Amino acid sequence: MSSTAAELVRLLTVRGRTLAVAESLTGGLVAAEITAVPGASKVFRGSVTAYATELKHELLGVDATLLAERGAVDPQVAAQMAAGVRKALGADWGLATTGVAGPEPQDGRPVGTVFVAVDGPFAGDSGSAAGGKVAALRLNGDRAEIRRESVRSVLALLLKELGSEQTGNERTQDTEQNGGF
Repeated sequence: MSSTAAELVRLLTVRGRTLAVAESLTGGLVAAEITAVPGASKVFRGSVTAYATELKHELLGVDATLLAERGAVDPQVAAQMAAGVRKALGADWGLATTGVAGPEPQDGRPVGTVFVAVDGPFAGDSGSAAGGKVAALRLNGDRAEIRRESVRSVLALLLKELGSEQTGNERTQDTEQNGGF
């Protein structure tokens, strides 16, 4: 269990928000990292591991034309996966990972090409998805390292979003816990 996953579960719990995850190259590692945190059942709705390209369309609603034209390793695919799992599992936030862990290139993309996405109730938003946010990664290392860094990156992306939405009361609590005023 990472400190990032623990902090995500804490923040989601404090806010009464839920999370769902759509994974491809990470094959369930993101869900495993989140569910390793005690209390995760309060916020974690579930996950879909859509490893096969057609399942991204069938289970997550990713546009079939997009998949046919660009393949599964694409920033729009990641964004649609995050939005799709959020909708399918009835969560406030959706995360997604798609990419090439190796050993061979896929869809014309080199090993280490990864896209991670978050979809949720962004600040200033009335609770509907605002198109999601996607981070493009170019990772080095072997298959295990690429998958591990993809997990770390997608969790960090959500933590950044949650951190930017911190309420005044949460900032006060954090400051008091850290010895400030």
